[in-house]
Amino acid sequence: MNRFAVIGNPINHSLSPMIHNEFSKEFNIKISYEKMLSPIGEFALTAEKFIQNGGSGFNITLPFKIDAYSFSEELTSNAKAAGAVNTIKIENNVIFGENTDGTGLVNDLEKNLNQSLTDKEILIIGAGGATQGILKPILEKNPEKILLANRTLKKSLKLANDFSKFGKVCGFGLDQIKSKPVDIVINATSASIDGEMPNLPGGLCEGALCYDLMYGIETPFMKWAHDNSAKMVSDGLGMLVEQAALSFNYWLGKKPNTSSIISLIRETVD
Repeated sequence: MNRFAVIGNPINHSLSPMIHNEFSKEFNIKISYEKMLSPIGEFALTAEKFIQNGGSGFNITLPFKIDAYSFSEELTSNAKAAGAVNTIKIENNVIFGENTDGTGLVNDLEKNLNQSLTDKEILIIGAGGATQGILKPILEKNPEKILLANRTLKKSLKLANDFSKFGKVCGFGLDQIKSKPVDIVINATSASIDGEMPNLPGGLCEGALCYDLMYGIETPFMKWAHDNSAKMVSDGLGMLVEQAALSFNYWLGKKPNTSSIISLIRETVD
């Protein structure tokens, strides 16, 4: 039986075991998938122990995605661009690192929300690790441009410069956002965790798709979007399931049907 896990801190809230067990049922495959709490600063020890005990692969969640990047011996192009790893597989005693976050987001937008990214003006709020993980797969869909807004201007400018080789990206400060509608607004800040929304102009999301990378019944960002005439508002639950499906495929070479799992998990979360 293949043994998998998700490593993070905290980890109790993780839906990954439920999602992957549902995937395994679809293909009638028996797997073991567990939650593993790693002490801060001890990710490598936790991962090595799991591998020594027969682990075939594992997911990585906060705050260890950069540690997982350093831990990997071979990296995919998505992982290299993101500078972070959320999926590791062990093959022929080699540790392979992948990042499925960005492609998971793109798949949710395109397949589940029927939203094309080509020729769209996309605003991403936040320039941290979450944004770094999603930029390359979005840019590969040829949007008109990506606008990167962040509290610290220097950070958004650096990120825009780093990813400009993949497409058109502009960086600026949150206070420079114009009250002018864009096609898609993506919240990649921690606003939905700490409940403090950045001060954004309301006209920004009029008629737009507003997407929060976090998931929940109605996050502060989703409420703001609803209050300001967004055309469509979504949390990141679909992205969570889609990135998990990509991990499952990376490990086992099988592509799960995600739509039924999203509905199932949605009932659990709500």
